[in-house]
Amino acid sequence: MDSGKQQLQSPFDADASEADGGMGDSMRALLITEIQEIKPKSIHQTTDYIDGTTAENQLVKPTRLPIPRPGVDQVLIRVAACGICHTELDEIEGRTAPPHLPVVPGHQVIGRVVEMGDDVTKHKVGDRVGVGWIFSSDGSRNENLSPAFRATGRDVNGGYAEYMVVGEDYAYAIPSVFSDEEAAPLLCAGGVGYRSLMLTGLQDGQTLGLTGFGGSGHIVLSVAKHMYPNSKVYVFARSAKTQEFAIGLGADWAGSTTDEPPEMCDAIIDTTPAWTPILSALAVLKPGGRLVINAIRKENRDVDVLKSIDYAEHLWKEKEIKSVANVASHDLRDFLRIAAEIPIKPEVTVFQLDEANGALRSLKAGGVQGSFVLHMMVEYMVKAAFR
Repeated sequence: MDSGKQQLQSPFDADASEADGGMGDSMRALLITEIQEIKPKSIHQTTDYIDGTTAENQLVKPTRLPIPRPGVDQVLIRVAACGICHTELDEIEGRTAPPHLPVVPGHQVIGRVVEMGDDVTKHKVGDRVGVGWIFSSDGSRNENLSPAFRATGRDVNGGYAEYMVVGEDYAYAIPSVFSDEEAAPLLCAGGVGYRSLMLTGLQDGQTLGLTGFGGSGHIVLSVAKHMYPNSKVYVFARSAKTQEFAIGLGADWAGSTTDEPPEMCDAIIDTTPAWTPILSALAVLKPGGRLVINAIRKENRDVDVLKSIDYAEHLWKEKEIKSVANVASHDLRDFLRIAAEIPIKPEVTVFQLDEANGALRSLKAGGVQGSFVLHMMVEYMVKAAFR
């Protein structure tokens, strides 16, 4: 995050720098090396150049790795930007733990193709592409549910690095209307948000609720207003600042998680890590309505609130609860087309790769408006200018 602070020595070794613009043998990367509890730290408290130069503060550890080489059906991407997602917190804290450590996290990746395998036909060198949560699967319509599903940045190395490889079928052309930083959140917060919206079964003119209003919620609001112009959208968020943010982006009403909206909702999408919003949402859901939970995992801090669930109030009259599991490649292709038509302009806060630890702690603290994005190349430009 650009805060005018003095830049100290980067933790990445400088001897293999690409400051001359070439592709050397190694790359900067950040690794999850252990499962640990994250102590939240507000963005306003983050004043160090790298909130994590000491071992006890590192959630992701800086290193240099060999630049991967693409397989026959893969492309090598030079990463320009990578969104920061709450799922990274779930990985670090073990709720959706990587099957092996260390691993490079990150699954909202934007970059350019710099090398291709011999069998690649869908891309060419220089193409700008994006990679989402789905790294590979069986290619079926329900590939997001397949045992073959592998997640970017969890099951395989992801985008908190200067380069990554991915199969050509899971690299998506990025519309030119978006900058790298604007495009990054579309690959997860946008894509899975779009899938959540489709799973609500909402019809134009029905009322949609959004509980939680971070990276995904603020994108879904724009999509819903575009696809369902006669529908009202109500936002439930903890802070008054976030409620004001939602109104500024077009929400018809915004209140706290437990407030009663102007009318009951036909469908609600929950994007929070907590359980209290689930009960609050069910209480304001119309008979026959559907609650869609857009979360890979829930935290257990308030899990005891489920003991207060009341069948008559929260579940009776054919109310439904549906979870979102991952995302399919067709979701991302469809969503990117719609996002460009609108066009969606996500609210982003940009950090350098060195600042990822501070950004992750701030995300854990909550109250983030819009999306956090890591940018990979500015430091190199600065170094090159002073060589």
